[in-house]
Amino acid sequence: MRGLVLKASPRRDGNSALLADAAAAGVREAGHEVTVLHLDDFVEGMLRDCRTCRHDDGACGIPDGYERLLTEHLVPADALVLATPLYWYGMSARLKSTVDRLFCFMSEDHPGSAAVLAGLPGKRVAVLIACEESYRGATLGLQGQFQELTRYLRQDLVGVVVGIGNSRGDVRHDPGDPLRAAADLGRRLFDLRITDYRFDTPRDNAVWSAG
Repeated sequence: MRGLVLKASPRRDGNSALLADAAAAGVREAGHEVTVLHLDDFVEGMLRDCRTCRHDDGACGIPDGYERLLTEHLVPADALVLATPLYWYGMSARLKSTVDRLFCFMSEDHPGSAAVLAGLPGKRVAVLIACEESYRGATLGLQGQFQELTRYLRQDLVGVVVGIGNSRGDVRHDPGDPLRAAADLGRRLFDLRITDYRFDTPRDNAVWSAG
């Protein structure tokens, strides 16, 4: 299986990057392929008005590496690990732009939309958040946003790890040991059982022993 870890912080040696590296190590330990990328290397522009900046063939007109990130790495991956610092109680700007710009490539006007629309659903998604505040509510809005994003894209949000820290490397001292938790999430990325019951969902009373 192929995992893709996206580092969404402009600080390459920051706390969310440490969480990302721990998760990637866990994925490798479980015997899966994993690629680790920095969004800064691909995403430079924000989503614009597609009616004014598309090329004549419908392709995106923003001249950066986003299309390569999407088509060569994100779409082919079986699972995504998204690592972001908490910025104003939300995701980093690079990660938000990455999500926003899916709009252009999912539009039927884009020449490559069929492959993107076929490749986005079914992925497993894990989220890693570096946050200065230990107050639990600080990250709940962002966690809810990821839940809705994955629901919309028909993906499974398999886990969230929050590491508390501010200065570089501070997350290592979090007594909750988020680095261990991120590594464990990476190891179990393709094995975690996800349930989303409705009142009429057929299910066994034994959650973990059911097939």
